[in-house]
Amino acid sequence: MLPLTLADPGQDNIIKRIGGNPEVKKHLENLGFVVGGSVKIISVNDGNVIVNVKEARVAISKEMAQKIMV
Repeated sequence: MLPLTLADPGQDNIIKRIGGNPEVKKHLENLGFVVGGSVKIISVNDGNVIVNVKEARVAISKEMAQKIMV
């Protein structure tokens, strides 16, 4: 298990755990990041990542990406 920030771009990953406080978890869940869901990194820019999750492209900060374990 590793943080999303260390995953390889273009590779499908399964979300295993989401860390952070309840507000952060709820925010990520609202964006489509749920345990058991699939996520693929499209690009990385200064640590911030653009991902495909639930058929949508979402940009998240490095800090948020580090809370998502794949």
